[in-house]
Amino acid sequence: MTIMYNIPYHNGVDLANLNFLVTGGAGFIGSHLVEYLLKYGAAKVRVLDNFSTGFKANITQFVNHPSFELLEGDIRDLSACKKACEGINIVLHQAALGSVPRSIEDPSTTNEVNINGFLNMLIAVRDAGVARMVYAASSSTYGDSKELPKEEDKIGKPLSPYAVTKYVNEIYADVFARTYGLKLIGLRYFNVFGPRQNPNGAYAAVIPKFILKLLAHESPLINGTGEYSRDFTFIDNVVQMNIKAALTTNDRAVNQVYNVAYGEQTNLNELAMYLKEDLAETDELIADVPVLYGPERAGDIPHSLASINKAIQLLDYKPRFSFQEGLKETVKSYVSDNRFTVAASEHQSAYS
Repeated sequence: MTIMYNIPYHNGVDLANLNFLVTGGAGFIGSHLVEYLLKYGAAKVRVLDNFSTGFKANITQFVNHPSFELLEGDIRDLSACKKACEGINIVLHQAALGSVPRSIEDPSTTNEVNINGFLNMLIAVRDAGVARMVYAASSSTYGDSKELPKEEDKIGKPLSPYAVTKYVNEIYADVFARTYGLKLIGLRYFNVFGPRQNPNGAYAAVIPKFILKLLAHESPLINGTGEYSRDFTFIDNVVQMNIKAALTTNDRAVNQVYNVAYGEQTNLNELAMYLKEDLAETDELIADVPVLYGPERAGDIPHSLASINKAIQLLDYKPRFSFQEGLKETVKSYVSDNRFTVAASEHQSAYS
């Protein structure tokens, strides 16, 4: 991914004077944050991860870097959180148990990780005197609100246990900021995608899951009619927001919550069409693979579109990658990644 992170987002701040903790740093988003921070010379980049959803393969390239440090631990363990925060200036908190369907099947574990774990991190940040924590919030917080585009101060009722946990995070952050003077920024991610996102498993995100299916000449399954739409957001844009939130000197920008998105809608039928077009450039048979349709999923929001005006105004957010630009880069990464092409080739195919 040579085109990513060639433009720095830290506005001349010398990262060599800063120690970072990335919780969930072996995950999809976390590992990209680690990559950026190491590339631009952070003094220390410590990762806290229990590898329940992250992968050691995502951080293998960093293990011999002199500024990299790995702590294997769980955010549900307060002592692990406190150890991870020792000597840290800025925390990028990505560790969580994602997926709406998983939360519906197992609300208890989702609550333990996303609420109890988040509270542990707030306590550890407070006790260690960490200067700032940027945390992963979620667009699921908008719940049943039908208003588009989504604006940060207008939310509805949550539609899943996962959405409840991410909203509670925002409430806890507000209370800790007011009570203990912490500096906290929440980022409501909108359907993030890109290289290293896991395409396997029951709770895989739609884009990598569809890519793996199509590489194997198998039909991707769309839940519903395919008219549900999302504001798909390429990983580079998410990294930019994290870095700018972590380092902003604008006092008005702190203790706020922001949408992290590109600001455009794409429905699932369009997504499947674009993926087939991009993948067919390397395998023309993919163009003829049909799409299947199934029942709608419980807890799914019909349409999602973010207003990014607040992030533009307060954090100088300038998303570099549109959905289609990011999708092309993502497809390239999966086609060239042996882990996924081998997995795809092992599937039986009626089109081979």
